[in-house]
Amino acid sequence: MTRLSVITGTGSALPARRVDNDEMARIVDTSDEWISTRSGIRSRYFAGEGETTGSLATEAARKALEAAGIKGCDIDLIVLGTTTPDQTFPATATTVQQALGCNGGVAFDVQAVCSGFLYALGVADSMLRSGMANRALVIGAETMSRLLDFEDRATCVLFGDGAGAIVLEAQENDGEKPRGILATKLHADGAHNELLFTDGGASTTGTIGKIRMSGNQVFKHAVQNLSSVLKEVLDMSGTDASEVDWVVPHQANARIIEGTAKKLGLPMDRVVMTVDQHANTSAASVPLALDAAVRDGRIKPGQLVVLEAMGGGFTWGASLVRM
Repeated sequence: MTRLSVITGTGSALPARRVDNDEMARIVDTSDEWISTRSGIRSRYFAGEGETTGSLATEAARKALEAAGIKGCDIDLIVLGTTTPDQTFPATATTVQQALGCNGGVAFDVQAVCSGFLYALGVADSMLRSGMANRALVIGAETMSRLLDFEDRATCVLFGDGAGAIVLEAQENDGEKPRGILATKLHADGAHNELLFTDGGASTTGTIGKIRMSGNQVFKHAVQNLSSVLKEVLDMSGTDASEVDWVVPHQANARIIEGTAKKLGLPMDRVVMTVDQHANTSAASVPLALDAAVRDGRIKPGQLVVLEAMGGGFTWGASLVRM
C-alpha cells in the first residue's frame, strides 16, 4: 500500500471589484487592445477595503472544505503560498486557521511568488506522505494590487487579486491507476532576481516596495522553464504527454501559456486558461484555474492533470496529479 495525497475538494475566491481593461485605461495610459493583444487579459479583480489575502484565502478554503464534505476541525495542516501576507508576521495561514476553527495543527506560509502554490503543494504532500499530517489545506492567495505601481503601464495591467484552495487527504492506494499527487519537481535560480522583483522589503527599505519586471526576458525564461519542468514530472512518473488530460498552468500571460503548450506539442484544448478573467494572481492563479475547471466539469475524477507555474526569483515547478 502506498500513502498518497489525494485532492478531495477545491475552492476559490475573488474580490468584489472587477476591473476591466477599459477601466484600466482610465487609470493609466493604455487600451483594451494593447493589454489583450500582449497578454490575453480582459479583466482582473482588485481587493477593496476589508478584503485581504487572509480573508480571500479563508473564503476559498471554506469552499474547498465544503466540496470535500469536511469541517475546519478536520484539518491538521495549512500551507499558504503568498507573497502578499496580511502582516510581516505572524503567518497569514494562522489567520485562516483561526477563522476556520482548526487551531492546534500546523499552519505556515510559503513565499515563492507565482510558484507559491506549487511549493506549498510540494511541502504539504511531503508532510502527508510522511505521516506528519492527515488532511491539509493548500492555498494560494494574493492581493497583488497593493504592490502595483500605477505609473508603470507595462506591469500594472497584468496583475490582480484572488485566492484558490484545495483539500489534500492522505489515503492508502494500491490501485493500478492510483489517485493523488504522483510526481512534483521544484526549482529556483536566484541569478535572475533583477528581472522580476519588488524594490522594497522589511530588512532593506522598511516598505513592501512595488513590482518591477523586464517582461521580454521573463517571457523567454518562462516558456523554457515551464516546458522543461513539465517534461521532468512526466519522466519522473513514466507518463507520456499524450496521457495527460489537462494542463493547468500559471495564469500570467496567454502567450506564455500558448508558447509552452506548443513547445511540448500539447493542443490548447487540453490547457485550462482563465487569465483573461482574473489576470496574473501570482500564487493564486493555478488553484483558481483548477477550481474553475473542476466546477464546470472539464476536469473529472480519474483524469491526469499537470499543474505548473513560474515566478520571481526565479522559482518554478510542476506537479502531476490524478484527480
